[in-house]
Amino acid sequence: MPTIPTPARPTRRASGPVAKSKFRPEIQGLRSLAVLMVVTYHVWIGRVSGGVDVFLLISAFLMTLQFTGRYKQRRSMDLLRHWLHLFRRLLPGVVVVLLGTMAATFAFLPPTRWVEVVHQAWASLFYFENWLLQTLAVNYYATDHSLASPLQHFWSLSIQGQVFILWPVIFAVMAVVCRKFDLRYRASLAYVFALIFVASLAYSVIFTATNQAVAYFDTFARLWEFALGSLVALILPALNFSRPVRVVMGWVGVVAMLSCGILLQVQTAFPGFVALWPTLAAVAVIAAGQTGSRFGVDRILSSRFLVRLGDNSYALYLWHWPILVIALAWSGKDHAGWLSGTVIIALSLVLAFLTTKYVEKPFREWAWPEVKRRRAAVAIAVCLAVACTPLLGFQYKQYLDQKAAATQAFNDNPGAHALLPGYVDLVSADAKTLPTAEQLPEDWARLSGPCEADARPDEKILQENCQQNSVPDEESVKDIVVLGDSHSQQWLAALGPLAEAQRWKVTALLLGGCHFMPDNADADEGCNDFNAEAAKYVSAQSPDAVFMVGTQASPSSPDEQLVYGFEQTVTNFNDLGIQVVAIRDNPRYDYNVTECALAKGVDSADCKSDQQDVLAAESPFAAVQGMFGNAAFLDMTDLLCNGVQCPSVVGNMFVYLDDNHLSRTYVTSMGDMFAERWFAATGWAR
Repeated sequence: MPTIPTPARPTRRASGPVAKSKFRPEIQGLRSLAVLMVVTYHVWIGRVSGGVDVFLLISAFLMTLQFTGRYKQRRSMDLLRHWLHLFRRLLPGVVVVLLGTMAATFAFLPPTRWVEVVHQAWASLFYFENWLLQTLAVNYYATDHSLASPLQHFWSLSIQGQVFILWPVIFAVMAVVCRKFDLRYRASLAYVFALIFVASLAYSVIFTATNQAVAYFDTFARLWEFALGSLVALILPALNFSRPVRVVMGWVGVVAMLSCGILLQVQTAFPGFVALWPTLAAVAVIAAGQTGSRFGVDRILSSRFLVRLGDNSYALYLWHWPILVIALAWSGKDHAGWLSGTVIIALSLVLAFLTTKYVEKPFREWAWPEVKRRRAAVAIAVCLAVACTPLLGFQYKQYLDQKAAATQAFNDNPGAHALLPGYVDLVSADAKTLPTAEQLPEDWARLSGPCEADARPDEKILQENCQQNSVPDEESVKDIVVLGDSHSQQWLAALGPLAEAQRWKVTALLLGGCHFMPDNADADEGCNDFNAEAAKYVSAQSPDAVFMVGTQASPSSPDEQLVYGFEQTVTNFNDLGIQVVAIRDNPRYDYNVTECALAKGVDSADCKSDQQDVLAAESPFAAVQGMFGNAAFLDMTDLLCNGVQCPSVVGNMFVYLDDNHLSRTYVTSMGDMFAERWFAATGWAR
């Protein structure tokens, strides 16, 4: 991971906690130990180690030493030159790894994951990957959460990049303030970073307790780790521990670091107060310094092997994760064994060495960009251009593919019409299957925009999950509210166009993974709260109808049942004079049917299921037919399955975008049949 570059190494000699020489070999060794923790825990143990937190602290420690040294020597802070110099040295390795990862992605990962990786490549290149992952952590509709991104590890580099912008500003501003008011620079900085430490740690503890998955990638929730590193650099010169104490501190720190990932489930506990464990352990090692004792841990940390590995630690961190993720995806395994893990680590070390020697080091030692800022900016622009060119090329190809697909004739992509009686197959041999495999993960149905005006709910939880179509209130003939989860949302691809044509106003209150149902002790609190507020909203709006999915299929099983409390739900709405239109759930699977078809072929038996194995022989609606005064039931199963099997591709269209959600493109192809069945079931006039 990136840290402030260390200067040339003088001959090693013993010293106190703060060596008089600028180079601290034991810190370089500490950095090596941290990266070894990260790599071995990821590859062999399948856990997070806490080593990244040590990296963050070390980077701030070294940066603080650098800027306090500049102030002491009365040198200009020159932030622009500093940033240009720093990112010119960091970007070459990033660019090489991004290009290598993209090439491996196109070679070994299914096309359904390509767009996701390209988006993350942009985020990684411009240091906002952590913000993107924050969004994905709360986005139910994101690509399969069980599949790690080969660029996910850039979250920590992104936070570092953001701090590499923020921290120098603090150093420069405080330098101006201290010179103007004749204040002590180090003491003033200590107060500032102590305030950041306290505020960020408090925020981190609270945020981690309430939403750990999002807090994990939050910049402000991690600032205290950087602040701690800066405080150590500022306070350490005033400390004077005896040699025996420093020997003990060093060993305690190393043992605590190594044991953190074993004793704690870091990935589900950080970055709250528990992250003090590895960071304070690193503080102990840094404070121990160069003891000059043959029993000191610094003798090991200062060894030639660890110091040299420290030179390659940045590239090793960059390479190990994409190699691991792509190797697992290619092999179909969910974790690496000892042998395969050893191969992955060995390959990572080789690529890290080659990247450092032939890319990072030559670029770092290149004198031409250091002469003028303009030259450094040109060097950075060239790096960015090299990375951006293939990314832009991929996105342009996606644009062309979508444009070409839009021009295909109906005969080439009949979709659900291919299951109608009397259908004649006229699909041409070179016709593209729609949507393109790359665009499938984003092929979600949506209404025109967020809820506005009278349709906008008062409750925040509903506001964030409310959509509406473009039919204004004064022009609407009917008013429909869609309730439920993503399985209700997918039908907006058919209901939306029908409503626009008939001038019906449609409002959708949808929460991923949350069926609309009465309060359920087995559901999570957020789902129950959402449904309670949605019910109040419907009661206040008094629409003509509520649309929802009324049954729930089980993955690759005929165990299909009515949604919990379905009878109570229909009765409650009927009592309010609101009609309920319920649709039968679609088959669900325990594997990604689309990726199966892409890998094994559309006609592979492995990618088709017998209808009797994925849906109940009789619709659960049969048990409640005639029980209600104002309920309509829709069943589109015959347009998803042919009566015998449920194919993954119908009418040259992908039916599913994953293992259980219908693609927007395919549902749109059911539009005419959906409309016919809607009118027949509801009795509404056209």
